[in-house]
Amino acid sequence: MDSLIKANVSRKLIYICSLILFILIFLLSVSIGSVKISFLDTLRIVMNKFFAIGDISELQSNLVIIIEKVRIPRVLLSALVGAALSVAGTAMQGLLRNPLAESSTLGVSTGGALGAVITMAIGFEIPFFPSYSITIMSILFAFLTLVLVLTLSYKISYTLSSSTIILTGVIVSMFAGSLISFIITLSEEKLQSIVYWTMGSFSGRGFEYVWLVLPFFIIGVLGLLRYSRELNAFALGEEKAGYIGVKTKKIKIMIMIFVSILVGVSVSVSGTIAFVGLVIPHITRMLIGPNHKHLMPLSLIIGAIFLMLTDLISRTILSPMELPIGVVTSLIGSIIFINIFYAQRQKQG
Repeated sequence: MDSLIKANVSRKLIYICSLILFILIFLLSVSIGSVKISFLDTLRIVMNKFFAIGDISELQSNLVIIIEKVRIPRVLLSALVGAALSVAGTAMQGLLRNPLAESSTLGVSTGGALGAVITMAIGFEIPFFPSYSITIMSILFAFLTLVLVLTLSYKISYTLSSSTIILTGVIVSMFAGSLISFIITLSEEKLQSIVYWTMGSFSGRGFEYVWLVLPFFIIGVLGLLRYSRELNAFALGEEKAGYIGVKTKKIKIMIMIFVSILVGVSVSVSGTIAFVGLVIPHITRMLIGPNHKHLMPLSLIIGAIFLMLTDLISRTILSPMELPIGVVTSLIGSIIFINIFYAQRQKQG
């Protein structure tokens, strides 16, 4: 009983510390940029913007505009994408019982990127929604990729075994990646912009992108949280999960649909961002344990923190030049993952 109480207290403390860190990193990310704005002024503007607290009329109007129109939406979007990719990666690792599993395992990330690259290369515009053409096509191709992976997996293995899904997802991802390379090769005029987009960026993203991502984010996250118990059951193995009443085939399909929603909309607004869905679940699992009821909410917070920080690094480390965020996450994520992997091997051996 005492150990259970201690575990609950420890868990609450981790959540509280994570939320405080999230708020601090959010404010820090909003305050730092090419134009210097004090942390206190940033706090005043944020409190006025979100809670209508305080008077900011004496502040320079250009500073208020920079915070409200440029930095806040960018930081919010990076937090949403980081949270989405982390929760999706956590669900995939739990579902497939594979520490290397993430959204790209299903080929969804590459599929979404393929839709966006095709749209940019041919200059395709959707009637009535021309400014959202890339987003809509990316989500559409992410879903089509998922359908293709599930269809092929079903043809190979009626039970939709995890190993079959992983293998099929890798093959489909490689195929989509080769198509992206082929399109980039042919797109001489738009080569630079397409290549830069594929490396990930939040540059120039306003509140319209935040509002676009938000409903898909809510649907995807709530959908995955709904299956926390089933994901815990999958840790026992598919057969044992089936014995205790989990409809494994149906649950797999539903989880992968919600994962594709989160990954598809993330790729559509930010490009391809690697390692977030791979590294963050491992870090979170080390902090709070394998129970998905607690693992996924904490992954959401830590993933948001991680991508806000990496976006801050990407736009400030070589200021005024901006690094693609995918480059930064790959560099930092690979180092973190190697250290985690090495530490786990040391414990085992």
